[in-house]
Amino acid sequence: MKNFALLLPLALLAACGEEPAAQTAPEQVATPEPVTTLPAPDEDAFKAAFADACEGAEPVNVAMCKRSMGADTVSCEYGLGEDEYMRHKATLAAKEDKSGWELADAATICAEHGAHHKAS
Repeated sequence: MKNFALLLPLALLAACGEEPAAQTAPEQVATPEPVTTLPAPDEDAFKAAFADACEGAEPVNVAMCKRSMGADTVSCEYGLGEDEYMRHKATLAAKEDKSGWELADAATICAEHGAHHKAS
């Protein structure tokens, strides 16, 4: 038993001198690509998209757009010139480069209002 009592402190002292196990390098985690989402278009965004597509048309006086969650298109109602009522409908779609909104069927909408469609 005396030998055991002498060996115990010696074992503890030997354990203290050991180096800790080497830490493994953290795994490289792939950074996800940032998702670019366009903000819902407001009245000014619709006015700009309409004016850009339909040169020569009356300016948009009032507009309201609605976007379903996660949808790539936006439904808009608008009024032209002095009209305070939203009598017309159009759809906006995201531009190919996701930099903004444009009229989805600009040729039809511009023709309806007697404007010249701007060729992009």
